[in-house]
Amino acid sequence: MDFTIDADGQRRLSDYFDRIGRVLNNKKRRASFATYAFGLLGDGERKSAEPIAARACGDPDTIDPLHQRLLHFLSESEWSDRGVRREAARHVVSALTEREPVQAWIVDDTGFLKQGTHSVGVQRQYTGSAGKIANCQIGVSLTIATATEHVPADYALYLPKSWAKSRARRREARVPKEVGFKTKPQLALDLIDHALDDGLPPGIVLADTAYGNSSEFRDQVRQRGLDYGVAVEATTKVWVTDQLQRRRGEALSVRQLALLIANQRRGFRRTTWREGTKNKLSARFAARRVLPFHDDGWDPTQREVIWLLMEWEDGEPQPTKYYFVTLPPDTPRKQLVRRIKQRWRTERVYEDMKGELGLDHFEGRSFPGWHHHVSVALCCFAFIVAERVRRFPPSARGQAPGDTLALAA
Repeated sequence: MDFTIDADGQRRLSDYFDRIGRVLNNKKRRASFATYAFGLLGDGERKSAEPIAARACGDPDTIDPLHQRLLHFLSESEWSDRGVRREAARHVVSALTEREPVQAWIVDDTGFLKQGTHSVGVQRQYTGSAGKIANCQIGVSLTIATATEHVPADYALYLPKSWAKSRARRREARVPKEVGFKTKPQLALDLIDHALDDGLPPGIVLADTAYGNSSEFRDQVRQRGLDYGVAVEATTKVWVTDQLQRRRGEALSVRQLALLIANQRRGFRRTTWREGTKNKLSARFAARRVLPFHDDGWDPTQREVIWLLMEWEDGEPQPTKYYFVTLPPDTPRKQLVRRIKQRWRTERVYEDMKGELGLDHFEGRSFPGWHHHVSVALCCFAFIVAERVRRFPPSARGQAPGDTLALAA
């Protein structure tokens, strides 16, 4: 990536690094942060500590000392990931909200493919990044989205039980005592709590079935005062409700309900949610007010009536995707569709951060090192997005998302 920012951008970069430097609270840490950040932002196929040190040094004799300083900064130095990420998130959100409001908080996870068994959290597990079971680490993320931008604000490393319950592995990877096993939905709730505590502008929480299938996750999101739009499995059961929000009939799976609606005249209607690269993206949708069914002893009358959004993709013999959404009862179907479809750019953000900023290039094995590396990558991405938002006026919004890293800091 080219280092091309104007004088105002250089001033903002200096101010930004000063803010982060105050969190680092140490001159050597500030210098190492800057070296590592520029290494992630700069050219180079591999963006781990050793090649970054090599590219930063004109004298071969200084490469190894700088390499060691970077390794110490990442894996040994005690600085606050939470504090650094907070500054990055506030910086980029300030730029985003000058142009348009935050609409969504997107929960997702991505895989970090690895060789061997010693990198913290690594095991054979499913990752959507590879579309299969692979030897990898899993990072749960929270992404802030406006109508035109996605920017990750926070990450948490998923620590499988095979790691969380092994004293030897924990000791080798320097996993803090307070860190125990948590499911991915529980880690996502922690990230949401961080964002709320940091005062970031809230949005509807969007997530796939790995999170949406958890009734506890959905309930906890609502207890935090947030709406959600989450995918659920076809076997999830609901009661249909009438205009007075009373249950009607027996509980049905959402697939069964969708097939009943499909047999009705104009049961599913075509809705377009955005312009694609070649054509408009659309499918047929139906929406019904329902009461989620849970066989957990709770009184169903105490539960919340919500939207069930059903999607029938072109070329499929029956409806294929299902979503629970807690937006108000008078929300138009088109708005429901456009909200839940805001998740589409998250995979592109992962690709950009891995391909351009070396998000998955960290070669250390420790728990602190992984989080420190991710923190610097988040800072770099936040500055890039903020600069691009300032460079593109509102009239150019439609052009901006197409090249996430067109502007380097």
